[in-house]
Amino acid sequence: MNKPLVFFISLMALTACTKQQTTGIHLENLDTTAVAQNDFYQYACGGWMKNNPIPDEYSRFGSFDKLGLSNLEQVNGLIADIAAGTHKMGSIPQKIGDVYNLSMDTARRNQEGIAPVLPVLQEIENVTDKAQWSEVLGKAMDFGLWAMYVDADAMNSSMNILNEYQAGFALSQKDYYIDEDEHTKHIREEYVKHVEKMFELFGQENATEKAQTVLRLETRLANAALSNVELRDPVANYNKMSVEELQKLVPEVDWKVYFAGLNIAPDSLSVGQVRHLQEAGKMLAEESLEDMKTLFTWQVIDGSADFLTEEIFMQNFEFYGRILSGRQEPTPLWKRAVAMVNGTLGEAVGQMYVEKYFPEENKERMIGLVKNLQVALGERIQALEWMSDETKEKAMEKLSTFTVKIGYPDKWRDYTALEIDPELTYYANIQRAAKFEQDYSLSFLGKPVDKDKWFMTPQTVNAYYNPATNEICFPAGILQYPFFDMNADDAFNYGAIGVVIGHEMTHGFDDQGSQFDKDGNLINWWTEEDRARFEERTKVMEEYFNAIEVAPGVYANGAFTLGENIADHGGLQVAFQAFQNAKKQREATNAKPTTQSQQRELQFTEEQRFFLAYANVWAGNIRPEEVLQRTKSDPHSLGMWRVNGALPHIGAWYEAWNVTPESPLYLEPEKRVSIW
Repeated sequence: MNKPLVFFISLMALTACTKQQTTGIHLENLDTTAVAQNDFYQYACGGWMKNNPIPDEYSRFGSFDKLGLSNLEQVNGLIADIAAGTHKMGSIPQKIGDVYNLSMDTARRNQEGIAPVLPVLQEIENVTDKAQWSEVLGKAMDFGLWAMYVDADAMNSSMNILNEYQAGFALSQKDYYIDEDEHTKHIREEYVKHVEKMFELFGQENATEKAQTVLRLETRLANAALSNVELRDPVANYNKMSVEELQKLVPEVDWKVYFAGLNIAPDSLSVGQVRHLQEAGKMLAEESLEDMKTLFTWQVIDGSADFLTEEIFMQNFEFYGRILSGRQEPTPLWKRAVAMVNGTLGEAVGQMYVEKYFPEENKERMIGLVKNLQVALGERIQALEWMSDETKEKAMEKLSTFTVKIGYPDKWRDYTALEIDPELTYYANIQRAAKFEQDYSLSFLGKPVDKDKWFMTPQTVNAYYNPATNEICFPAGILQYPFFDMNADDAFNYGAIGVVIGHEMTHGFDDQGSQFDKDGNLINWWTEEDRARFEERTKVMEEYFNAIEVAPGVYANGAFTLGENIADHGGLQVAFQAFQNAKKQREATNAKPTTQSQQRELQFTEEQRFFLAYANVWAGNIRPEEVLQRTKSDPHSLGMWRVNGALPHIGAWYEAWNVTPESPLYLEPEKRVSIW
């Protein structure tokens, strides 16, 4: 679920490194039978794609996934050693080891069957009056029609507030319930079959009728939900009100009783999606008690499938894995066990991970690189012809106040309150972990925002920008090849991790992030004329991606992917300028770009290697089913189009690779995006 809106100054050349450097370019990743100017993605990544076919357990396998797999193996080595030993009850090693061992013990789960879930199902069955839903939903961990979490107040970013977010439909994407194309209708048909089979596995009577009830109620909720494009509007999704106003808005719920179940007493909250919450309230009043019990029973079944018998797990995989995303085999048990430990004790694992796998020199080099990117973005802002000096001043203020987080947190999370008991079932312990996470989130209610808090664990292969705190974060997990290479030269590192850094910085100035000021408040800092010019330029990006056919008859959603496409574009522009700044400084000192490198790699200029390094970040293979799913659900463009769709808007790419009007990728200069 997309909860908080999280995206997901000296000039020091990076060549100031004592180790001998290489170009970082792996020639085996290329497909030199392709013409770079005609299909740059195939040319730069074709060798990688040939050498890295999709494993059966994946629906997509790319550079991120390959590095993620390597990290997972490293973490597994740390965890498995702990799990093999005996540890003091309540200690971190005990909790890590028992979560891992419980996850690995399929024999025990097969023996227990559905018994671990029966107490939760009985709670639903015990409801005899609709008025009870307010209390039951407040205490529920496994079912509901909306979600509650605590995050920074968008209008007062220094303080936390309770936020509500639409939920209650298992397919999560509104489009799956309303689109009428043949593929989507097929998914709905298979979904109903899956729900019916799961009801049967849980011994439920009238499984066929109950599956139809689930689809009808979820469709009702989905029809009232906002689309993925509508969810990208931070103003429309911020509706602060008192609890008294909430009671008038959704009178079908006794909100004081509901909040008492959560053990909180807020004075106010922000309702994310008003129409959806109102419809949820109406459902509780209008739908029969039995039908609502059926929906909530399904939610418990759906949410528990990964923690029960192998038969239940495999049925769940058949729909969500094979049918929806095209995976051929489920993720191996050991990987699921590691993922569960990461999900429950992520920072405890991260602390061990950075101690063993993240040298301090990597962090220092990243700090220098980020500073160089900030300088370059500032230079580009100052040079913008379409932006007034008044708005430029505000933009520069925001840029100068970025908080930069690299590698790992300065303070680690406390897991003392999380109790893991190996005598209890796997499912019961997962419920405990979920309650621990909920309590952790709610504990920040009404308190100042903790700007030291991280939204990703150190071992994560990803990065993000958070507008509420105006911060960019780069966990240790991503600071490895093909994103970052301590032994590679400037061309490689600026083209790879440099663009990633520039991407996250640009999120502060994309169509969403640009609506937040330097302090993280949802306040307009633009002149009216500058905002209009900005939106005119982003419209070019939106329409360009709308015209990309990702599958026969299926087109990209330019509005949904707009923020990420703007960030890709800005990341490329900013990183290339920072690279040129570093190159000029190096040349001024007569330093050589590399001191050791394969001669064949030097057939490429530094500028060409910059773009090869960028493309290799997005190398990957993807199944047809996953293309369709991600087009509905992923705000990022597909890997191929983050190269072949992004580079035609970058003037430096044309110069580096001599791209002429005869190229299929060529765009006339007046049709190219020009924002940051």
